[in-house]
Amino acid sequence: MKKKVFAVILAAAAICGSLSPVYAADSELVLYTWEGMFPQEVLDGFEEETGCKIVYSNFDTDETMLEKVSMAKGGDYDVVIADDYILEKIVEEGLATKLDKDKISNWGNINPLYQGQFYDEKDEYTVPYGAGIPLIVYDPEEVDLDIKGYSDLWDPSLEDSIALIGNYRVINGITLLTMGKSMNEEDVDTIAEAGEKLVELAPNVRMIQDDNTQNALLNGEASVAFLYTSQVTAALAENPDLKVVYPEEGLGFGVMGMFIPSEAPNAEAAYQFVDYILRPEVAAQCFNYIGYYCTNKAADELVDENLVVPDSVTSGESIKNVSQEAEEQYNKNWTEFKAACD
Repeated sequence: MKKKVFAVILAAAAICGSLSPVYAADSELVLYTWEGMFPQEVLDGFEEETGCKIVYSNFDTDETMLEKVSMAKGGDYDVVIADDYILEKIVEEGLATKLDKDKISNWGNINPLYQGQFYDEKDEYTVPYGAGIPLIVYDPEEVDLDIKGYSDLWDPSLEDSIALIGNYRVINGITLLTMGKSMNEEDVDTIAEAGEKLVELAPNVRMIQDDNTQNALLNGEASVAFLYTSQVTAALAENPDLKVVYPEEGLGFGVMGMFIPSEAPNAEAAYQFVDYILRPEVAAQCFNYIGYYCTNKAADELVDENLVVPDSVTSGESIKNVSQEAEEQYNKNWTEFKAACD
């Protein structure tokens, strides 16, 4: 999933109280995440409601976050938001708190579509906070074909007209989906077969560009594009007449999630913050701001309609780590595909 990488560090102290926590005037909450993940009014609202001050800072990558949380042995931070693949490592290494859902009254607002993911199959440690779903977008005035899935990208009528993002695993993955296989296929022969099919797509590819790929669609250089979530949002904002396709073969999900570190200094404040973010009206503010797909079902009616995955979508698959042999074949496929596109 493509996004601007940024982090937020908010430091948290003790909360006292009985039925409803009371925050001391000098209390702080430590939150660690990427740039642009919250509109300021949401953070201000939490501070005003609780008296808990939010202070934040940056990390550059998920790996940096993992290193910091690991070095702190699950301490220092109260709420962290990170990507799915790194969340798997966080959980495996015992760095996340097993959630007390009695303290999260808005838990039921979570869209089940984004639960039960590979990194937390029983939803014991994480709370979804936005999803990235690369999708096909095209200009219906320039394309005669009624595109319904990835397979249509191979149609001869689309020669030299498609703009693709540059994520090699995702592009390999959607090719495998057209073959009825998993995006995380491990069989090397099957991956090689997908590579042969991918090369057959080359005549239709106008460009492979990872950043601002939507511009090729907006300026008319391409009539079809396969875009990251943020790019889909940007394209529709400029041209709402573009058509978005949720491919019939299935979707590739990238899910971000919140977790409370195992030794969070202010776990009670962390629970309050998570529950606050799960309120429909607060969640809507967040998703309308960050432009990722809404993972809060109760907020669907409050967010931009382009940020709600249709009810007809019932499943998706996330890119996972694979064996070294499989990884080498995926890279070989990509190298040969790019060469064919030149």
